[in-house]
Amino acid sequence: MLRYGGAVSTALAEATPSPELDRSPAAGSWSVPELRWAAAALALFVVGGGLQWAQAPAWTWWSTYLLCYAAGGWEPGWAGLLALRRRSLDVDLLMVVAALVAAAIGQVFDGALLIVIFATSGALEALATKRTRDSVTALLRLSPEQACRIGPDGQESVVPAGELAVDDIILVRPGERIGGDGRVVSGASEVDQSSITGESLPIAKHPGDEVFAGTMNGTGALQLRVSRAAADSVVARIVSLVEQASATKARTQLFIEEIEQRYSVAMVSVTVALLVGPLLFGAALQPSLLRAITFMIVASPCAVVLATMPPLLSAIANAGRHGVLVKSAVVMEQLGQSTQVAFDKTGTLTEGRPQLVEITTVATVDAGTALALAAGAERPSQHPLAAALVSAAQSRRLAIPEVAAFDSLPGRGVRARIGGREVQVLSPVAGGELPAPLAAAVAQAERRGDTAVVLVHQGRPEAVLSLSDRLRSDARAAVGRLASQTIHPPLLLTGDNAAAADQVAAEVGIQAVRPGLLPAGKVDIIRDLQATGRRVLLLGDGVNDAPAMAAAHLGLAMGRRGSDLALETADGVVVRDELAAVPGALALSRRARRVVRANLIIAASIIVALTGWDLFGHLPLPLGVAGHEGSTVIVGLNGLRLLRARAWSAESPARSANRDERPR
Repeated sequence: MLRYGGAVSTALAEATPSPELDRSPAAGSWSVPELRWAAAALALFVVGGGLQWAQAPAWTWWSTYLLCYAAGGWEPGWAGLLALRRRSLDVDLLMVVAALVAAAIGQVFDGALLIVIFATSGALEALATKRTRDSVTALLRLSPEQACRIGPDGQESVVPAGELAVDDIILVRPGERIGGDGRVVSGASEVDQSSITGESLPIAKHPGDEVFAGTMNGTGALQLRVSRAAADSVVARIVSLVEQASATKARTQLFIEEIEQRYSVAMVSVTVALLVGPLLFGAALQPSLLRAITFMIVASPCAVVLATMPPLLSAIANAGRHGVLVKSAVVMEQLGQSTQVAFDKTGTLTEGRPQLVEITTVATVDAGTALALAAGAERPSQHPLAAALVSAAQSRRLAIPEVAAFDSLPGRGVRARIGGREVQVLSPVAGGELPAPLAAAVAQAERRGDTAVVLVHQGRPEAVLSLSDRLRSDARAAVGRLASQTIHPPLLLTGDNAAAADQVAAEVGIQAVRPGLLPAGKVDIIRDLQATGRRVLLLGDGVNDAPAMAAAHLGLAMGRRGSDLALETADGVVVRDELAAVPGALALSRRARRVVRANLIIAASIIVALTGWDLFGHLPLPLGVAGHEGSTVIVGLNGLRLLRARAWSAESPARSANRDERPR
């Protein structure tokens, strides 16, 4: 029944970088055939049940149920027949046979229910495969398809980005995406590389600095020397990392498939023995056939399937109401098994956009005037710092002056003419020698990990404005609760510098910090942790977090500011960016696992009792069907308890409260 692992590997293999890759947006969920067939089977099952309950003519609901069999059963049945040709017994085929046998003895409703359950399972697996394939395709769309190459004679030519070779010189104009990994040979600009490193602000680039394919150039023109072929670029390596991590996950399904195979063989063997054995000793055909059919029905794992799905799907629905979208029942089951939580910084623990936090001025100007001038000079700019300064001035209801002339200074800042006077907002390095109070303000901002800009008015430095990415209001409380729920303390993984990372970690209570990481570095750390037996849950929001999410035991993405790739690669989404909902989701997962264990005990006990009765006694068919369906109803209703609002509750912060729920 579990076909997900192989399908994922195939899908990822089909999505590896190539010039012919289709970069068009992925189709919707209804493009998945398995989902359409499952929906059709469910609709027919509901209609048939309604007709049967209304006591319509038997041929009407029999016909509807048989159409349900055809819609939901043809695909697993055909797959099972193909497996038989490879000498492999598929439990899907056995369930289709059991459903047909049930119909043959008049229990058409029971057979249709089995068909609907397994058709729905196949649809969920197909949707999971589609998400993985689409996430890789979305990442590949980051990298531009063309680049402007400069030949030895200085002539420019537009070529496919995939044809760039090492040591080629390319020109990147303002506002363009960079076509290849390389180093700046001339020009200066700011590059938004948050998609790769997770840094919240564009980084000034000068000759000698490294840049990455797929990142966005700012206001200056750059000439780059390509340092890696397209297949070896950081973006291409991210795709490879996602593929490798997903393939690793797929191998964990082998044990389940082995158990499934053994169960199928045993079930068929016992059924055949119950039919053939008595006949060899002269028993009548009808009683032997009835006994074998009864065994096939009571031994079918319908109740076992429902033992797992209702509580997990109910928990998924409950978590969704509280702001955590969990993408599958498998994820909900595994979420509570996490033993360590790793956080990205920018956009996860912080809001992902800079805010003005402090203004330091000289005696000749006040803070309001300095902010108004800086906002006026920055207003025409597209830089995130400019937006932060303008927003701060507007929130304080300052009159922002009009700009008569504006000039961007790539890598340095901006220059504007306001009221006949020159106003500049520059980086501290470009601001020249600063008065002692302003120099001290810059040093203090850098120690805090903040970004400082200098207001220069008529050639004189007059103010330092410090900006910082604001911490989420619920970050500290969420980190504390997650630390109490897991065995190992939380970890911060970020592409930002050490000062900024240490500042945020101290504010939220994280002791272990790994700064300055590229995507591959995050993956290496995740794998090192897993090698020690830890089950890592990663919370992130950017494209740069996607490989680590794929490598981690589970990944959760921030929903509002999360990149498309992070949202697709992650196993769940924090829809409203409320970190406080994550500990609640872990607690709900653990509660769901307890219900699943109870359901499995109930379902297995009833199956063992009924099959034992049929094997060693005489189990009447109506009683067998009633016991089988009764166990299904019991475990289903027990699982639906997790839909109640009170099933979502705060978990005790005491570590001992959940010690029994933690994986060993």
